[in-house]
Amino acid sequence: MQKDHFFIVLISITFFLCTLGCNFFKKQQVKSDRDISSRWPIQKAQKWGKNTPWLVGANFIPSTAINQLETWQAETFDPETIDRELGLAETIGFNCMRVYLHHLAWQIDRKGFKSRIEKYLSIADKHGIKTIFVFFDDCWNEEYHEGKQPIPKPGIHNSGWVRDPGNRIFQDPTLIDTLEVYVKDILNTFSNDNRIVLWDLYNEPGNNGLLNKSMNLLEKVFRWAREISPSQPVSSAVWNLGNLDLTDLNIFQLENSDIITYHNYEDSSHHFTLLEKLKKYNRPIICTEYMARTRGSRFDNILPTLKKEKVGAICWGFVAGKTNTIYAWDTPMPDGSEPKIWFHDLFRKNGTPYDSSEIELIKKFTGKL
Repeated sequence: MQKDHFFIVLISITFFLCTLGCNFFKKQQVKSDRDISSRWPIQKAQKWGKNTPWLVGANFIPSTAINQLETWQAETFDPETIDRELGLAETIGFNCMRVYLHHLAWQIDRKGFKSRIEKYLSIADKHGIKTIFVFFDDCWNEEYHEGKQPIPKPGIHNSGWVRDPGNRIFQDPTLIDTLEVYVKDILNTFSNDNRIVLWDLYNEPGNNGLLNKSMNLLEKVFRWAREISPSQPVSSAVWNLGNLDLTDLNIFQLENSDIITYHNYEDSSHHFTLLEKLKKYNRPIICTEYMARTRGSRFDNILPTLKKEKVGAICWGFVAGKTNTIYAWDTPMPDGSEPKIWFHDLFRKNGTPYDSSEIELIKKFTGKL
């Protein structure tokens, strides 16, 4: 009886250990399948950081465009406004702009789309401004179409901004093939262009309740980028690190980005707590979205520390325009009156600052005073 019991226990322990080992292997295999092996080594990323000046600027969309398509389609591409507004950025010392692309603008006019990117880069370079280009985006409106874009809804933040590719990727599985050609075409064309400082492959994957539905495209766009291997680093910003529903996405983004990028619209306490967590990756860091005045994220309490830490500082919004981002996300003003405190943006369309003290502060930290 005791001998039989011993063998039963021994067999049970052996089975448990085998099962544990198999499960561990499966978990490692899943991680391996998602690992993009050609990520920059830490030493290469750190060298890039040392050779790159402190990046400071804004998410830029010309004030005459409501969304990415109005920015890039031939009928509404506006180099005059781009030149004027990037000239304004130059005067306050901004040296980097983050700019969203859209695959539909490429799909309907590939050659023209790339020509307009070249024109934009030429204008930006004239003003001493590097560019971060963004490919995909899970934010705001689901529906989008070519041609004439909607007019702004009075007092509604980003009323016409569109996702890319949105739910179309679930409705039409063949779209993934188009997206692959698109990403590789743009990367191949501009992979050695030193006017581009970073490729931001996917903005806020999982937003709008998509969560892990966005993982497939996130993995693929990183793999496509690695196949091209551009000279510039690639990244995708974590935007809600404390959200357990985004854990898989956050881990993938942090483990596969050459340069760590993140978004934070909270006050300085929350912002710098997050920043400390990101420092452990020992890679250069860029905050590619911040500054929402009514949420406590301002230039005076965020910018000085980002400069001290040499963390890139890319605020949301520049010249107030058709995006309506002077209005807060959750505080619409349907009568279209100007809010007492602007949510985003620095300048009015005529070039005068919303708050001259902010502009003076920015100039102080960019060396323009």
